[in-house]
Amino acid sequence: MNSADVCILIPTLNEAATIGQLIKDFKKDGFSNILVIDGNSRDGTGQIAEAEGARVVMQNGKGKGQAMIQAFELIESPYVVMIDGDGTYLACEAPSLLEPILEDRADHVIGNRLENYSPGAFTKLNIVGNRLINIFFDVAYGVSLKDILSGYRAFTLDSMRELELNKTGFEIETEISVECILKAQRVEEVPITYLPRSEKGATKLNPVKDGFRIGSTIYRLVKVHNPMFYFGIIGSFFVLAGLLTGAFVIIQWSQGITRIPLSVLTALFVIFGLQMFIFGMLSDLIVTLHRQTINLIQEINRQKK
Repeated sequence: MNSADVCILIPTLNEAATIGQLIKDFKKDGFSNILVIDGNSRDGTGQIAEAEGARVVMQNGKGKGQAMIQAFELIESPYVVMIDGDGTYLACEAPSLLEPILEDRADHVIGNRLENYSPGAFTKLNIVGNRLINIFFDVAYGVSLKDILSGYRAFTLDSMRELELNKTGFEIETEISVECILKAQRVEEVPITYLPRSEKGATKLNPVKDGFRIGSTIYRLVKVHNPMFYFGIIGSFFVLAGLLTGAFVIIQWSQGITRIPLSVLTALFVIFGLQMFIFGMLSDLIVTLHRQTINLIQEINRQKK
């Protein structure tokens, strides 16, 4: 591999305390093609990056996701390494992320932070939240990934261009992971080091608010991959509500009290819940047929080549 074929992509916002050293570390390891997307930082992040020899592009909008979408339109290098600019990742581990791609084992590689994180890198809330989100993702999409929220990744240019991204905030890593699954890309994880964030740079992540947004993103996007899971959760909610109200109606009836409006509501809950399960089964059948059609088309195209 020629290191010039690798674009190091760094989305930043007010990372003056760490961006300079990160660029130096990449250059020390032979990577000179460095693209910094500056989210209109107020602390001179862009100027520092430019002084260290990186190509700096000012972000058009706001949010990490928007920065990634903008960057993907600019990159022409065959390989891409994406890394946060907050100094929590090591530049020297980039070759480890590129190795599965160069050996043609993967199209997309995720750096797994949860295998080797330093003391203080995560709070207890972060650890619990990350593990719950990953379990939810694995159940929803039927895969086994340990760190879908990692900000250290490697792509091929082709796999990157297949991604259809819309999210503009911290949900972008989740959307990238989902898109890789939907596009049937080969995804591999490698263990990486995760360091505590610099004391000079405050975190921009709100664990509760952003955790909820990430979880809702996983759920909303699953309807085109696993519709039975999507509609099943809705159906389960209404059926459970029907069982609870129904139990109350029966208890009241046994005491000689008739709850006609609540009985009607119970029936509606159960009927609507069962309809959701039926929608899920029908949608799952359609998705399965669609996948079979796509696989057949791909197989025909391969045979033509």
